[in-house]
Amino acid sequence: MENKLIVSSSPHIRGKASTQRIMLDVIIALLPAAIFGIYFFGLKAALVILVTVISCVASEYLTRVILKREPTISDLSAVVTGVLLALNLPPTIPLWMAAVGGVVAIVIVKQLFGGLGQNFMNPALVARVFLLNAFAKQMTTFITPGPDAISSATPLFQMKEFVKGNEANLSGYWDLFVGNISGCIGETSVIALLIGGIYLLFRRVITLDIPVAFIGSVALITWIFGGQTSFTGDWIYHVLSGGLMIGAFFMATDYATSPVTFKGRIIMGIGCGVLTAVIRLYTSSPEGVSYAILLMNICVPLIDRYTVPKSFGGEKAIA
Repeated sequence: MENKLIVSSSPHIRGKASTQRIMLDVIIALLPAAIFGIYFFGLKAALVILVTVISCVASEYLTRVILKREPTISDLSAVVTGVLLALNLPPTIPLWMAAVGGVVAIVIVKQLFGGLGQNFMNPALVARVFLLNAFAKQMTTFITPGPDAISSATPLFQMKEFVKGNEANLSGYWDLFVGNISGCIGETSVIALLIGGIYLLFRRVITLDIPVAFIGSVALITWIFGGQTSFTGDWIYHVLSGGLMIGAFFMATDYATSPVTFKGRIIMGIGCGVLTAVIRLYTSSPEGVSYAILLMNICVPLIDRYTVPKSFGGEKAIA
């Protein structure tokens, strides 16, 4: 009875979810993509994942010690960043480059801005873009799955060359769905990413608004403008290719870098989809998911400003 008489400020109802529990759910959801990546690309993929995770965790621990802040590696957010970064890297990348990416993600993007929840862009994506610009050759060298791995173009690159009029051996829908294609470690298998996304939805870690708006926008725009004539684009190929699925379910939905309102999240998803489609169709780059999400991350404060509802009774002007 005594506990019921304690007066405190809101919120009066607290959920059981903790940062550690949420991050553990994300790790579990990423396991299918990681397992499929290791199955298709072999031991090297597992080593890349291990190196990025170790790099991220060590960077977070050492940075917190140097800055004399309380250690936070137990919340598992550094592990999530490490796994996400690895899944966005080609299996052929030198391990030291993968480690550098982990340092950039944690030290520069996350900790120097105050730690978890204070970063305004997704750490794993910033690290990927940094590596892509610093080590373009290594970041764009992909191999076919299997023991006889040989260098091969990604499906989106094949698509871009095909649209230009050059003959290309485009991958089939089934290979795209399963992941038996060249690409980054964790972005190739749509079925694995969908399994992880469904798990996050079941656990209520994410909602469908951003993924549906993101994927739907890409599908619509590539269908209308992606072919030789209007409304003839192969939108299914675009949806199943590249980093769209991992970006829509695992990175655009990041709590710290996505809007807080339903309307804001719809705007975020549509913005990501439009930018991704425009980059894919009208620039020299075959892929645009990373750039699209980062650009929309920058817009999130503005989106929140105009979509967060006013308090009941309106706001009073301050003299």
